[in-house]
Amino acid sequence: MKLSVFSPVFNDVSLEEMLKKLHELGVQAVELGCGGYPGTAHIKPDELLGNQEKIDEVKALLKKYEIEISAFSCHGNAVHPDKEIAASYHKDFENACALCEAFGIDTLVTFSGCPGGSKDDKMPNWVTCRWPNEYGEVLEYQWNEVLIPYWKKAAEYAKSKGVKKIAFEMHPGFCVYNPATLLRLREAVGDIIGANFDPSHLFWQGIDPVYAIRSLEGAIYHFHAKDTKIDDINCKTNGVLDTRPYGDEIHRSWIFRSVGYGHDYQLWKDIMSTLRLVGYDGAISIEHEDSLMSPMEGLTKAVEFLKEVMIFEKKGEMWWV
Repeated sequence: MKLSVFSPVFNDVSLEEMLKKLHELGVQAVELGCGGYPGTAHIKPDELLGNQEKIDEVKALLKKYEIEISAFSCHGNAVHPDKEIAASYHKDFENACALCEAFGIDTLVTFSGCPGGSKDDKMPNWVTCRWPNEYGEVLEYQWNEVLIPYWKKAAEYAKSKGVKKIAFEMHPGFCVYNPATLLRLREAVGDIIGANFDPSHLFWQGIDPVYAIRSLEGAIYHFHAKDTKIDDINCKTNGVLDTRPYGDEIHRSWIFRSVGYGHDYQLWKDIMSTLRLVGYDGAISIEHEDSLMSPMEGLTKAVEFLKEVMIFEKKGEMWWV
């Protein structure tokens, strides 16, 4: 496993300043946002694509600070019912694929997206129940008329740019939000589709990440290290479908936390061990979204915590057998 950091936590500093800090922290890799929700603070496709000199400058900085790229990320909604919005996110996706080709990276992280409930909608419609029957009809439209056709075509484009792994972050609000929906899209599109496994989004749905990892054996392509703290009082009063503002921490059913501040060492050790059991030995990429800590304090604590629970070396021979 390699310790990585998702770049938006450093969006207020330059690429070199970020890489220097990561090197000082003992981080081995970086997941670079290059469009969509993560933005383009460090990697600007319009400036890099077609400009080998600038690409080489970025490569030189990475080498200088002994940091490799774990993945490019362009989280967005390329199946948004507003055609202009969808086109913008699709362009981000194409640019990200081109960057993967330019840098020799085979993993791209994104969201599955969420269409509207019909061809006439202007806003996404995330369905959370099957009845009344209209919701089932919405799901049929979203999956069979929009989502699967889009990703079949997008996957072919990604392959043409050398992308081998499109890693979907399973996030409520999008069609792929749990193992079952991830595997459904993977079955329809092919094994280029896999998971960017982020336990934080599963914790607040009531999913045990260890069980989820087991169910996704062979389909985990990247990993986000982020935690969630469940507020027992609020959750048992109002459930987990919480739409209160993220800043209203004391009244929410859950909030995102740095690793170790939602769940203890043992669970995170179990997560790391289970990842190895199912054959995942790639990047563990810290995503900082802890509203109770400054970015640097949250990141530093996450780095220290993960160094204790991650498994860095290849397993040895079972000499005792």
